[in-house]
Amino acid sequence: MNIKKVSELSGVSADTIRYYERIGLIPPVKRNSNGIRNFDEEDLRWIVFSRQMRNAGLSIESLVEYLTLFQVGNETVPARKEIIADQISELKEKASELNTAIERLEFKLANYDEHMIPAENALRDFNINR
Repeated sequence: MNIKKVSELSGVSADTIRYYERIGLIPPVKRNSNGIRNFDEEDLRWIVFSRQMRNAGLSIESLVEYLTLFQVGNETVPARKEIIADQISELKEKASELNTAIERLEFKLANYDEHMIPAENALRDFNINR
């Protein structure tokens, strides 16, 4: 398969596929005699897996580490689980921060006339009197 077909099947842009290969998120892709990438099903699975892990929030660095460990073998399962557990913790922290921000905005909206308008007027008055 050429890169256009793999991009269509995986939902990953050709530029991103090239980037994934360059940084080691996917193994080097075989090339034909003209130097053009010739993807097979295994390459497609690597691309889809990498995209899924990125969509789950793993950083590029974490994913490269994860995949390096994966290629070493099953003795790295505990380390791979730790990478995923760390990502879960980070996502929970971000979710908590987002929930706090949502609650803050909901309060401001629910109390707009009593809270926001006086705050905005005070800000406007401060800027005018400067």
